[in-house]
Amino acid sequence: MKIFIDTAKISEIKEAISWGIVDGITTNPSLVRKAMETEGKGKKIDEYIKDILKVAGEDRPVSLEVMSVASGDMIREAELLYEKFNGIAGNVVIKVPVNTYTGDYEGLKTIKALSEKGIPVNCTLIMTPEQALLAAKAGARYVSPFAGRIDDYIRTMKLGLTPGKDFQKGDYYPWDGTDVDDNGIRSGSDLVEKVVMILDNYDYETEVIASSIRNARQVREAAMIGAHIATIPFNVLQEMLLHPKTEEGVKKFSEDAEKANYREIFS
Repeated sequence: MKIFIDTAKISEIKEAISWGIVDGITTNPSLVRKAMETEGKGKKIDEYIKDILKVAGEDRPVSLEVMSVASGDMIREAELLYEKFNGIAGNVVIKVPVNTYTGDYEGLKTIKALSEKGIPVNCTLIMTPEQALLAAKAGARYVSPFAGRIDDYIRTMKLGLTPGKDFQKGDYYPWDGTDVDDNGIRSGSDLVEKVVMILDNYDYETEVIASSIRNARQVREAAMIGAHIATIPFNVLQEMLLHPKTEEGVKKFSEDAEKANYREIFS
């Protein structure tokens, strides 16, 4: 499974790349805004995005999102983004929502038009397997089912729980869910699994990005499911490395090495 980092903070991108585990980057307007407030002060947004693309390099796709809701406007914005930024490192992917309002087709129209122009699309805000299927048929290079948001939706709308009171954003929700579901979708991981299953039945070139990842266990489940990619916030990447027995073992080995003058080997 490829790992994308879900951030616009250049410090996080550089650090994660130094670990040797980053295959791409996903951003959105909210992430860019937060990064500009901390790391991009004094810079124009164009300049900051160019810095992200340079740090990512040619082999790591970077998703940049359109902001309009009408197909014609989204196509125009996508073309501008691609023309303005893809020459930096040849790694720009355009994020397009599967639809912009319930029942409309603007997202699909945009995906079709951009794919015909050779502009790669990451179809975002996928909440059902049916949406993913339509996006793949329209030509999306990637589809991004939002695991964490579906978990939140089931907990709030189906179970009546209150965010921040009954559960926190990073809390794990079981893959198998409970006795309630969202039209047959038991959890966010179940959504990702069903998207992978459907697209694997057919000869699409579309890759599935497990998105809206909230904790390390969701990453594990995405890998077990066979998602092509998981896009992961920096704090969850850190969480994936942690276990108290690992820390305990390192401490014990270090103490024993000092007692045994093990350091002499390296002199």
